[in-house]
Amino acid sequence: MATSFSLLALLLLEAVAVIFAFRAMQSARTPQGAAAWVVFLVTAPYLAVVSYFFLGHRKHDGYVVARRASARVLEGLEDARRRFPPKEDLSGFSAFERLAAARVVSGNGFEVLIDGEQTFPRIFNTIDAAQSYVLVQFYILRDDGIGAALSERLIAAAGRGVAVYVLYDSIGSARLTRAYLRRLREAGIRILDSNALRGPSNRRQINFRNHRKCVIVDGVQGFIGGLNIGDEYLGHNPKLGVWRDTACALLGPIVSQLQLVFCEDWIWATDQSLFELLNWESGTAQDNMDALLLATGPADELETGTLYFCAAAQMAQERLWIASPYFVPEADVMSALKVAAMRGVDVRILLPARADHYATYLAAFACYDEMREAGVTILHYNEGFMHQKALVVDDRLASVGTINLDSRSCRLNFEATALVFDPRAAKSVAAMLEADFAQSTRLETPLSAQNLWIRLFAPVARLFSPLL
Repeated sequence: MATSFSLLALLLLEAVAVIFAFRAMQSARTPQGAAAWVVFLVTAPYLAVVSYFFLGHRKHDGYVVARRASARVLEGLEDARRRFPPKEDLSGFSAFERLAAARVVSGNGFEVLIDGEQTFPRIFNTIDAAQSYVLVQFYILRDDGIGAALSERLIAAAGRGVAVYVLYDSIGSARLTRAYLRRLREAGIRILDSNALRGPSNRRQINFRNHRKCVIVDGVQGFIGGLNIGDEYLGHNPKLGVWRDTACALLGPIVSQLQLVFCEDWIWATDQSLFELLNWESGTAQDNMDALLLATGPADELETGTLYFCAAAQMAQERLWIASPYFVPEADVMSALKVAAMRGVDVRILLPARADHYATYLAAFACYDEMREAGVTILHYNEGFMHQKALVVDDRLASVGTINLDSRSCRLNFEATALVFDPRAAKSVAAMLEADFAQSTRLETPLSAQNLWIRLFAPVARLFSPLL
């Protein structure tokens, strides 16, 4: 009897493996990925079926894209385009509008915040001045020094009658304490995991993560960047040392675009709309910059994260400087960067010399040689750990946000970045990166001359690049 049951279970497992193999052939992004899943599923179904159930899907099929259900907000954002049309011809940037499903608008303010010492006081002061509501979203939220400082501001704001809404990612914030959540909820603050309503067991996709980090106050001021809420983002991690990161402060219609993205995530977490409760009249900033908020993720019909980097590379005529903590790019992005360098564009990739995740750190070494051969400059930042996600193209475009130059960020994470089409913004980000270059080392050593452990494990780590 036991033997018959085991045989039946094995046959059922094999049948499921075959079904998943056909799905992999239909949905995998590359032939290589499809072949890998098929071989894995057929030869090792005990491991592969469970792995594919959680990791195998390329799209986040059930995600609610709230902007499609809110005609009022869409009309308001389109009206902002009519009232604040771009100052310059942006025909070369139409690809970004297509990716963002939004329009470039003028009337914006953009200020680079170079590190946590600049960013957190600005955010806290803005929360302290909130009159109506505060929207907060972070991938990592910790109950430590900086986390306590944030909670104090939010609780004080709630005590003044300000509505406070907080989203965090349950994977990134796995160590967030129940006591922290209880303190905020007892103060009347709505704080939820981004997957609160449709948890990983329902989504089946623990592999998808909401990596966005933003704060919006009263619909008129916004912040976005690479910093999460944790003491390490102030350089208090003795292993990583100084934490080099970047955020930006936003004013103007782009704040409404950022607010719309938060509303999408809130609906996904709660099935409740905030549209009618929020201010969609952001006003304008004196700097009057053209800008666009680009949100990317696995719910998009296109590969928006990958195409973001490809569009920037194609647009560049003189320089393309990218800062990212990780470099495990899609093949399309690698090709775009190499072609840009071969056209004579000054392509520089700034990466940390230290590792916080060894798999991604090692996988990058397997990419460096071919990038250098095409003329791409690889630099390792030496002063602590570099975590910023910034980009500058010529003197036309600056971008600061959450998108990393790796496959996971481009395909599996929900991300967002502010695109500012203005020479002043490009100049400020370029100046910041030039200061970082001065504290970096140009990486010239080929993989064959690296340490033994890098030579051995870099090619192995690259095999897992789609999940890193």
